[in-house]
Amino acid sequence: MTSKPIVLVFLLLVLIITSQFEWRQQIEADGNSVVSPKNKLTSEKEETVKEKVILSQERSIQQLNDLVQSLQLQLLHCRGNNNTILSSQNATSDEIPEVDDHDSIRD
Repeated sequence: MTSKPIVLVFLLLVLIITSQFEWRQQIEADGNSVVSPKNKLTSEKEETVKEKVILSQERSIQQLNDLVQSLQLQLLHCRGNNNTILSSQNATSDEIPEVDDHDSIRD
């Protein structure tokens, strides 16, 4: 019986302590949100630099995508040429045994 009140008191203490901790974090966050003009100018410069870096990276990504597309087209072209060469070699190799067969028939 006495364990229930003790548990309730303990939970109440935990609740009070955690709520005090959360309030302190909010107060500290509100205090940090006040920015001096110098810090504001610095943060604006940082944002500008970040935007320039992002734009540069986007241009690089676009160039890489274009290069990948070009290489894929070259690969398809090479595969087409390779298939043409292989099919012409197969046709030539198919003709050669036929000639050999005709020669062996004559013997």
